[in-house]
Amino acid sequence: MSFSAFFGQKCILKGPKLLHWVPSISPAIASRPWLRVPLGVVTILILLIMALLNFFFLPPASCPPLAQNASASDALNSQSLYSIPYYMYCCILGLLSCSIFLYMNFELKLILLTVALVIYNVIFLHTHAWLSDCYVNWLYPNLTILEPGVLKEPKLTGSIAFFTFFCVLLVLARQNEYYCRLDFLWKKKFKKEREEIETMENLNRVLLENVLPADVAQLFIGQNLRNEDLYHQSYECVCVLFASIPDFKEFYSESDVNREGLECLRLLNEIIADFDELLSKPKFSGVEKIKTIGSTYMAATGLNAPPGGQEAQQDEDRSISHIGVMVEFALALIGKLDIINKHSFNNFKLRVGINHGPVVAGVIGARKPQYDIWGNTVNVASRMDSTGILGKIQVTEETAKVLQKLGYTCQRRGVIKVKGKGQLCTYFVSTDLARSPPQANALN
Repeated sequence: MSFSAFFGQKCILKGPKLLHWVPSISPAIASRPWLRVPLGVVTILILLIMALLNFFFLPPASCPPLAQNASASDALNSQSLYSIPYYMYCCILGLLSCSIFLYMNFELKLILLTVALVIYNVIFLHTHAWLSDCYVNWLYPNLTILEPGVLKEPKLTGSIAFFTFFCVLLVLARQNEYYCRLDFLWKKKFKKEREEIETMENLNRVLLENVLPADVAQLFIGQNLRNEDLYHQSYECVCVLFASIPDFKEFYSESDVNREGLECLRLLNEIIADFDELLSKPKFSGVEKIKTIGSTYMAATGLNAPPGGQEAQQDEDRSISHIGVMVEFALALIGKLDIINKHSFNNFKLRVGINHGPVVAGVIGARKPQYDIWGNTVNVASRMDSTGILGKIQVTEETAKVLQKLGYTCQRRGVIKVKGKGQLCTYFVSTDLARSPPQANALN
């Protein structure tokens, strides 16, 4: 691990292929405490032992007298037993090895350093103290004239050095552990905050996709749109549906029996929720709910088609097939309301108006954005609903022609007066579930 850190991964990869496995060992060991700690302890013990291994192979414990004609330097060069300062330095380097392993517990380092300090002091101050005395005798042959100071004795100097490095290494180890724990807590806090942020982003994404279409929501996620940045998109062929329950206005009342109208609103919520449940079906994946206005349900298809006139390049039957999907959705709404009537003992009837044509879609608002569509197509679809008949699906003449191509049966109602549009010829779509083959093929 130290070898990999010293030479670097790039240097090792440029070297012999036999060493390419070294960089992969370091992260494997660092991420496994059960492997990292024993390896560190064994490495430190080996270094501490190797520091004094040759010390025990010196000549027997004897200190020969200094020859009269020999100088002190000659005696030191000829006798290997006077290398005690060298072994003290080796012991200090052995103590320093404990500071190499940063991810080791302070208590474990304290134990290792304490054991090493005691053993080194016992060796230099007790069992092998004669080496220091002999070393001093060779340096100062005439102790009566020139007596060395106490701090110049190797055994005392080494003991003080051992204790000094022992204290310094413990302070560094404690400081390193403090910062490691602080780093761990910061990483843990950062990870928790990142998970919370991801959770909030996912929640915001889900909430935004419930308010806006999925493709439109992606434009607003992760973007800091300004209030003046208006999202809008033009579509050439969009089918718009308005489905209302006129009877609900008469049904709604505020009295003590229905808890001041709360039970009426609860029933309306169940109806709208059941309508929304139909949107989860695969066959209605192209239907986009726009909004609800009182007891009126507004939806559209064709908003996921290429914008502008790009869909003109597509097959004609395929480009208008979403209009047939909207009719099927309207029939499903009527069937769903009939089921609700059976369970709630009511007799609500759905009035549906459908029209298709060009629209402009956009998002209004910065705090509570609202996705909506505008255009003459929307206004006419709303009029088809308001001028319709309960239990019927009323469409314009243009829409009726398209539905007839898809295999639907449309009955001519005649010319009616539409507010703001004058006289319009409208049709009723047959609610018979039996469809002709051309319609089925077009929808598929």
